[in-house]
Amino acid sequence: MTRPYSNDLRERVVSAVQAGESCRAVAARFDVAVSSVVKWQQRYRSTGSVAPRKMGGYRKRVLTEHLEFIHEQIKQTPHLTLHGMKDLLAERGVIVSHQAVWRFLRDEGLRFKKNTVRS
Repeated sequence: MTRPYSNDLRERVVSAVQAGESCRAVAARFDVAVSSVVKWQQRYRSTGSVAPRKMGGYRKRVLTEHLEFIHEQIKQTPHLTLHGMKDLLAERGVIVSHQAVWRFLRDEGLRFKKNTVRS
């Protein structure tokens, strides 16, 4: 993963824009993307700082809170599909993709097959 630009560069870019230069001119002068100039300016206006946000880290899984519900649904309906599970979760107000459901089931070691004879 790449490193963020230095705060010194960010501050000089924001100062140049505040001094009246256009975002495109500032981007060309400092050799950065126009989108970076715009985003740094927006961040400075909203937070008063140009410092980058935290990069990386652990992201909590959304479905962890619904583990008991998922276990119960698999026991009650062994022929349930991923899309069916996704729809049941949506009824509870949890909007996720079927890919997120699949990853969660795989990570938790929960396997279910439609045809139990082949398992």
